[in-house]
Amino acid sequence: MQIGPYQLKNQLIVAPMAGVTDQPFRNLCVRYGAAMAVSEMLSSNPDVWDTDKSRQRMSHAGENGIRSVQIAGADPELMANAAVVNVQQGAQIIDINMGCPAKKVNKKLAGSALLQNPVQVKAILQAVVAAVDVPVTLKIRTGWAPEHRNGVHIAQIAEDCGIASLAVHGRTRQCMYKGDAEYDTIKAIKQNISIPVIANGDIVTPEKARYVLDHTGVDALMIGRGAQGRPWIFREIQHYLDTGNKLAPVEMDEKRLVMLEHLKNLYELYGEYKGIRFARKHVGWYLDQEEQRPFRAEFNRLETVEKQCSMVERYFDEIAQN
Repeated sequence: MQIGPYQLKNQLIVAPMAGVTDQPFRNLCVRYGAAMAVSEMLSSNPDVWDTDKSRQRMSHAGENGIRSVQIAGADPELMANAAVVNVQQGAQIIDINMGCPAKKVNKKLAGSALLQNPVQVKAILQAVVAAVDVPVTLKIRTGWAPEHRNGVHIAQIAEDCGIASLAVHGRTRQCMYKGDAEYDTIKAIKQNISIPVIANGDIVTPEKARYVLDHTGVDALMIGRGAQGRPWIFREIQHYLDTGNKLAPVEMDEKRLVMLEHLKNLYELYGEYKGIRFARKHVGWYLDQEEQRPFRAEFNRLETVEKQCSMVERYFDEIAQN
């Protein structure tokens, strides 16, 4: 699919996830076959930009692939200004968040709370599209509650406002991340607009990827939680889409190298104190099996870079010896 001047190499995109899709994670996913990785959500409020977290999210030095930056907010003028600033910082695509169900975002009437106010949706989209010369994309949910799935209407507004592509998570705001994603609304959205549509939600296996593409007719897939601790899922899905066959599970030697590289990049990006804490989260995803709970519990108590890396090395050495 194509977003403005950017031709994607395949149909697989990394979903923006706050606290997850930082640059080390994005670069890993792109290396493993994702056509594009959307950045973590950035607030449109300039009062919070002068923080380490915001500065790191706004930096694109060393970025691999297309630089798509997601912004969130409820004020059209602030959103337009945030788009301009991020383009000046190197963003090649601006993505607008109208899908986040988190309370701290929704209480500011941003994220998926905006789906209740189509007039405000239109005002924000028009303002951002007019403010920048790069493609503007949008991420939404199917509606704000199961009985209020207005995704088709919002999608039509997006197309009329000049949005370049639309990603849809197959749950409503009220559903949060509970229950199963539903794809019929995404299918209806695809049938009612002509801009590219991207399906998101519960795409965690190659078989599910194939099903969602076939069922909805969308142009691409967006994968979030399915890639946590599994950046190679993009390689696995692409191989299955191309051949109909599944790849063998990733080998332990490769997994070791990826984990250690990921940890190293986290330490370099965040510094030792924060890097150690981010590493705990990612190692938990890489080793998310019941029998590995004791390992994770011990790992989460470690307070130095050296001890964390040594424990990961020892873990794989023990596997190799058994």
